[in-house]
Amino acid sequence: MKELVSEGRYDDIISLPYPVSGRRPRMSNHDRAAQFAPFKALVELDGEIAETARFTDERGELSEDQQREINGTLCEIKEKLSAMPAVRAVYFRPDAKKKGGAYLTAAGRVRRIDENRKKLLFADGRAVEIGELFEIEILSEEKGFRS
Repeated sequence: MKELVSEGRYDDIISLPYPVSGRRPRMSNHDRAAQFAPFKALVELDGEIAETARFTDERGELSEDQQREINGTLCEIKEKLSAMPAVRAVYFRPDAKKKGGAYLTAAGRVRRIDENRKKLLFADGRAVEIGELFEIEILSEEKGFRS
């Protein structure tokens, strides 16, 4: 094997042993490599960009006829509560982070109508705010609803 022959201004120190600290332990290769890992200064920017790109729906206004229809259906559900009627409800859920929200559909058996909190409570534990209802219908066994 050929030895390196150095000619230059560092000839006097090139063959000295590597200095080792007596006070600090030697850094592992893993920790040493981590110092040179890519630095991501804008960690939260990705989340902000994704949030801005996320679409929300605008809340539609109900006509008086639609409001009357929803109220009539809620009265009908209230009369049939002992039988736990099956319903399909389309409701608006406001977005917690930005203007707008999403229209969701909940189908299931209604356990009760909480008039104090103004919520429709389903047998499976879900709750829908009555003021957010956009559409509601009572499902029958003929329409294919099975519990």
